[in-house]
Amino acid sequence: MLKHNVENFIGCDSDYENADTVLFGAPFDSTTSFRPGARFGCSAIRHESFGLETYSPYQDRDLTDCRIFDSGDLELCFGKSELALQDIENRASEILNDSKLPVLIGGEHLVTLGSVRAVYKKYPDLHIIHFDAHADLRNDYLGAELSHACVMRRCYEILGDNKIHQFCIRSGDKSEFSFAEQHTDMHKFSFDGLDELTENLKQSQTPVYFTIDMDCLDPSVFSGTGTPEAGGVQFSQLLEAIIKVSKTNIVGADINELAPMLDISGASTAVACKVLRELLLAISNL
Repeated sequence: MLKHNVENFIGCDSDYENADTVLFGAPFDSTTSFRPGARFGCSAIRHESFGLETYSPYQDRDLTDCRIFDSGDLELCFGKSELALQDIENRASEILNDSKLPVLIGGEHLVTLGSVRAVYKKYPDLHIIHFDAHADLRNDYLGAELSHACVMRRCYEILGDNKIHQFCIRSGDKSEFSFAEQHTDMHKFSFDGLDELTENLKQSQTPVYFTIDMDCLDPSVFSGTGTPEAGGVQFSQLLEAIIKVSKTNIVGADINELAPMLDISGASTAVACKVLRELLLAISNL
């Protein structure tokens, strides 16, 4: 049984036994391809969450009405990606085995792979909904197959064709976009197509893993990330999309790629906190 963390995300102080949703952090950024610092994202989100209220006027919901347990950050090996991924998978599996919903805070985007591995073992017909600026479909990055630039390619190798649904994608090399045309459901630049997708997944009760790379947001909204890309969506668009995805059968989720020291104003961390609050409220049972 997991123990209470010293510092919780605001409002997430349920007992583990009674919780429906369990937060855990993966402070890992060893494969970051440009600016490092995402390993500090989880702790920054927890600490700065106390600048928020537990109540969301967007959804008329309050975190104090939810049963969410924050288990804190994993202690991960920075020098061995596979060891870190195994620890993430083990924690997600523990949560799933106790019939609870795992929500992961990154960390760089590679951490998603560990959680997806665990969720797939329980839900082999899993689909992924992926919000990101980057395709993350490279077979390798500078020879490394375990890289945040390759995370969706590794997930594809688990799930297979047309089970990864990508939105807001606006960066990648040509081969990634060619690969997506054949193997994933990619929607470039925006959330166009999300209504139809979520309705179909809702009707079929397909299990969905939901991953949000915060750089799907425009850098004018969210500059504190390792690989910012111009042309992203606004906060209100992301919030609307999160609420749509929450209507599907979410069986695991994460947010990732906040590097708090890259935005010394603190605005990016504040945005990440609010995105996590809204995600938790949208997917929690009330």
